[in-house]
Amino acid sequence: MQNQVITLPQTGYVRLPLLVGEAKTGKPGVLPFSASTLWRRVRQGTFPAPVKLSERVTAWKAEDIRQWLDAQGKEAA
Repeated sequence: MQNQVITLPQTGYVRLPLLVGEAKTGKPGVLPFSASTLWRRVRQGTFPAPVKLSERVTAWKAEDIRQWLDAQGKEAA
């Protein structure tokens, strides 16, 4: 199996499968943790909150995710 490169868009909205991956298809996500951990971090305020786009659609701003990822890299250094 080849390594897949996940690309986070510069702007716009991203949905949960892009962030945490898809178990059914084996596609990885951009984050190193599960959906349950993501939602726990949202509740704790340690991860950006999503935006409700419609009754059944929730997504995160790509800019917020990029900013969070950048901050994590700075903390690890």
